[in-house]
Amino acid sequence: MELTQKQCLSCGKALKGRIDKKFCDDYCRTQYNNQLKAEDQVVIKRINAILRQNRRLLERVIPPGEEIGKCPRQKLMEAGFNFHYLTHQYTNKKGNVYTFCYEYGYLPLEGDWLLVVKRADK
Repeated sequence: MELTQKQCLSCGKALKGRIDKKFCDDYCRTQYNNQLKAEDQVVIKRINAILRQNRRLLERVIPPGEEIGKCPRQKLMEAGFNFHYLTHQYTNKKGNVYTFCYEYGYLPLEGDWLLVVKRADK
C-alpha cells in the first residue's frame, strides 16, 4: 500500500494533519476560493454596469416633476441603451407588457416610440 502526500490546492505545499485537509492555512483557502469566483465576478460586474447605464438613460427621459415621458427608441439606442438587458417585466390589467430596469420601465408604442415610467414604491 502506497501513501501519497496530499498537497495544498492553492500553493501545492505538502499538507500535514487531518486526512481531509485541503489547504495549508486560511490564506491559501481564501486565495483559492477568490480565484474560483474571479471569473463570475467579471461577468456580474459587466452586466451590472449595463443595467445601471440603462437605468440612468431611462431616468433622463422623464422630465423633472413628471411621472412619465416619451422617447424614440432610436434616441435611447444612440445614447447607449442595451435592450437585451433588463431586470424584470410587468404585465398590467390591459395586457400591456412593461420592460423594467430596476424601477424605470418602458412600454413600446406605435411608431417606434417608448413610454417611459417610474414604478412607485408600495
